[in-house]
Amino acid sequence: MRKYYIDRIRTVTIILVVVYHIIYMFNSVVTEGVIGPIMQAKGLNVIQYLLYPWFMVILFLLSGMCSNYYLQTHTAKEYVSSRTRKLLVPSTIGILVFGWAQGYINMAISHAFETMSDQIPGAVSYLIMCVSGTGVLWTIQVMWIFSMLLILVRKIEKGYLQRAGKKLGIIGLVLLGILAWGAAQILNTPVIAVYRFGIYGFAFFAGYFIFAAEEVTDTLKKYALWLVGAACILGILYAWHDYGNNYAVEPSVNSPLAVAYGWMMCLAMLGAMKRFGNNGSRFLTFMTKKSFGLYVFHYLALSACAYYLTQYTRLPGAVIYILTALAAFLGGLALYEIISRIPVLRFCILGMKGEKKNVL
Repeated sequence: MRKYYIDRIRTVTIILVVVYHIIYMFNSVVTEGVIGPIMQAKGLNVIQYLLYPWFMVILFLLSGMCSNYYLQTHTAKEYVSSRTRKLLVPSTIGILVFGWAQGYINMAISHAFETMSDQIPGAVSYLIMCVSGTGVLWTIQVMWIFSMLLILVRKIEKGYLQRAGKKLGIIGLVLLGILAWGAAQILNTPVIAVYRFGIYGFAFFAGYFIFAAEEVTDTLKKYALWLVGAACILGILYAWHDYGNNYAVEPSVNSPLAVAYGWMMCLAMLGAMKRFGNNGSRFLTFMTKKSFGLYVFHYLALSACAYYLTQYTRLPGAVIYILTALAAFLGGLALYEIISRIPVLRFCILGMKGEKKNVL
């Protein structure tokens, strides 16, 4: 039986990722590598604080859950092959084939071309643009690493963690937030802040060993309203306490309040969606098929639109916001529809053969 609530959480989260990036492009808090403020709308910055602590965490948690479900009916060899094609290929070969486009826009926004030497060979410049264009694909790079580690861990733990995990009650599930906080303190890369291997690894393996159990998600479903209420309170407290600080780096990103809010939101999303959103719809079916493509391509369409409109037009800030938002959603989907129909590019950039399945 298909777990529609997982599709719904993934779809909602990816839509919120797009919304976050639209606001991020013009925000006044984390201004490196973005356009920056184009109008007086500082209140929009609050949305970044409300989204950043949890939306990537829950994607890794869902990835772990889906890995569990996949391995119930497939061999480890099939899992490795599938994850390598769908995650590693787009985040390596795909970057070399198409990453230059996002890299060019990123470097233009950052004024990197103004400081680059003319003596750099063309091949090296191309590689620099490709690496600069990694963008949102860092997520699937990290997911692939965790997927390969999972195969090794499964051989060692022999099912003990799953048996223990399904016995956790609501108190135990909430208290896992303490482990999440501990994980958030380790394995964070010093330069590129998005590579938070500690907390994302914890979420992935917790998804596999704990949250894939029906008993666990049924518990969250039972207490869904309480979890939503607690998440709202923690979110308000976090946004109030940290507003104005750079939410993407220490000490804000891994503070006890940030992690507590992020963890509670993950529990609330799982419980509420299983209770109220575990049913299909036409829109859900459409977005389930398109969400990975939207995730991969939205930032290219968004950043290109934002850059060229701010550089070459004098449109009001509100108009640029609206056009950039349309470009992110419609342009991202349009790029996906085009690339997914070209066999070689479809494989290299999306890791797809003939099917169009969600992979996050």
